[in-house]
Amino acid sequence: MDWMLTTILIGAGLIAVSILTSVVAFRFGAPLLLVFLCIGLVAGDGGLGLQFDDAELAYFLGSLALAVILFDSGFGTRTQTLRRAAAPAFVLATAGVLLTTLLVGVAARFLFDLPWLYALLMGAVISSTDAAAVFFLLRAGGVKIYKRVRSLLEVESGSNDPMAIFLTVLFIEMILADESGGLVAAFLIGFLFQMGLGLLGGVVGGFLIVEIVKRIKLEEALYPILVMACALCVFAITAQLGGSGFLAIYVAGIVAGNRPMKAAAALRRYQQGMTWLAQIVMFLVLGLFVTPSAFGPVLLPALLLGLFLIVVARPLAVLLCLLPFRLDRATITFSSWVGLRGAVSILLGILPTVMGVEDAEIFINVAFIMVLTSLVVQGWTIRPAAHWLQLIVPSLSGPLERVELELPGHLPHELLVYRVLPNSPLLARVSKLPEAVHVALLLRHGQTLPADRAWPPQPDDLVYLFAAPEWVPELDRLFSQARVPDAHDAEALGEFALDPHASLSDVAAVYGLTELPVSDPALTLGQYMCQQLQSHPVVGDRVPVGQFELVVRRVHRGETIADVGLALVTRQARKARP
Repeated sequence: MDWMLTTILIGAGLIAVSILTSVVAFRFGAPLLLVFLCIGLVAGDGGLGLQFDDAELAYFLGSLALAVILFDSGFGTRTQTLRRAAAPAFVLATAGVLLTTLLVGVAARFLFDLPWLYALLMGAVISSTDAAAVFFLLRAGGVKIYKRVRSLLEVESGSNDPMAIFLTVLFIEMILADESGGLVAAFLIGFLFQMGLGLLGGVVGGFLIVEIVKRIKLEEALYPILVMACALCVFAITAQLGGSGFLAIYVAGIVAGNRPMKAAAALRRYQQGMTWLAQIVMFLVLGLFVTPSAFGPVLLPALLLGLFLIVVARPLAVLLCLLPFRLDRATITFSSWVGLRGAVSILLGILPTVMGVEDAEIFINVAFIMVLTSLVVQGWTIRPAAHWLQLIVPSLSGPLERVELELPGHLPHELLVYRVLPNSPLLARVSKLPEAVHVALLLRHGQTLPADRAWPPQPDDLVYLFAAPEWVPELDRLFSQARVPDAHDAEALGEFALDPHASLSDVAAVYGLTELPVSDPALTLGQYMCQQLQSHPVVGDRVPVGQFELVVRRVHRGETIADVGLALVTRQARKARP
C-alpha cells in the first residue's frame, strides 16, 4: 500500500508544482511547455532521481493526452476561422510538414552521419509545430495579432500532427523491413488511405456524437464525460481500421463544435480543465522519460540541427507553401518564425524505441534538445517579431465576464458584463447599442437597477447584457475608452478614416487614388476591398493602392466592412525606415 500512496503523492505533487509555476511563466512570458518539461527533468533521473523508463507507457500516456488536446482544439475551431485559413493551413499541415521532413532529413544525414531512412525519420519526428506553446505565448505576452494570421497558425498547428505521425510510422516500418525502395509509392498509398479514412471517420464520428447527445437525456454533468468518451472511441476505432486516429478525433471535434449540441457550454468548461491536465501530464511524463546524461554525444549536432530548422527549413517550407495564396510578406515571415516544436516531437521521438528500431535513443535525445532550442530561441521572441512585422492590432477593452448560455432551440447567446469607462462612445450619445443586444440590468454604486430606469449608463457602471457572439467586437468598441489614436494605432489601422459606403469614384477623386479602378460607378469602397481580399474580411486586412494601403478597421458580424482606414505608408516601407 505504501507504493500506491507514494505514487499518488508524487504525481499530484508534480502536477500542483507545474500549475503553481505557471504563474511565473505568465508573468515573464516564458514558454509554459518549457516550464513543464524542466520540472519533469528536475524530478527525473538527472535531478531528484525518479526512475521512469517505460517507453510503451510513456507513449500510451502521451498519445491519450494528445488525443484529448486535439479534440478540444477542433471543438474550439469555429467555421469562420476555417473559412479564413483552411486552404493555406491545410497546405502547411501536409506539404509543409513533408518539406520540413525532407530538409531536416538532409541536414541530419550529414550532421549525424545517419543512413537515409534514419535521417528522414529524424526529420519526420521534429516536423510538426506545437499549438499550445504558440497561443500561450501570444496570450501571456499580451500580443493581439491580426485574426487572419492567428487563424492560419491555429488551424495549421492543430492539424499538422497527423501528417507528422504518419511520416514517422512510415519511415519506422521501412527501417524495420530493411526496405528503402518504393518510398514514393508507399507514401502515396499510405497517405491516401490513412488520411482519407481518418477524415471520413472524423466526419462520421462528429455527427454521431452530436446525434447521441441530442437523443439521450442525462444529468448535465454527464454530457461532457459522454462526449469525451465517444471522441476517444472515434480515435481508437479509426486507428484500429488503419486510419489516422489523430486526424479523426480532430475532425470530429470540428464537426461537433460547429453544430448545435446540448450542454455545449458545460462541455467547453469541462474540456478546458481536461486539456490543461492532458498537457501537464504529457509534458511531465516526457520530461521524466529523457535522461540528460545521455545528451552529451549528440548535443552539438542537435543544436545545429535545431538552428537549421529554425533559420532554414521552416522558413523555406512556409515560403514555398504560402506563395500561391498571395499572402503579404509579414504574414509569411511571422508564420515562418512561429513554428515552435513541442511535446508531439518528443512523443514521436519515443516511437522508434517502442517499435524496436535499433539505436533508437538518438531520436528522443535529439528531439528533446531541438524542442528546447526552439522554445528558447523562438519562444521568447514572438512578441518582438510581431511588433517588428507590424502585426499587432490595437486592443479594445473586452467584457469582464462572458458566460455561454443554454437557451431553447440552441440559440447562440451569451451573458456579457462590461464596465462603462470614462469617455466611452456610449456616454458621448453618438453611439447606441445594436437592437439585437438586450440589457438585463446595471450595477451602480453597489445597487442593481433595471435597464429601463437606469439607462443611459454612467461611468463605472457594470452593464449586464445578452447578445449573440458575433456582436462582441462591436460591444468591445462601444464600451472601450475613447481616446486620441496613438502612433501605433495609426500605423496599424491607417492615418485617415474612410467611409466604406462611399462610391469608389468619389474616394478616388477626393484622395487622388488614381490606381483605384472606377469602371463600375456603383461599386463602393467596402465592396471593392471585399473583392480584392477574396474572402471574409477581418480587422487589419490590407489592400495595396499604389503607394498607399486601404486597411479594414472594423467588420460588422464577420461579413461586411464597417470602417476603413487609409495608410499613407505601407507596412513594408515603414519597416524599412531607419
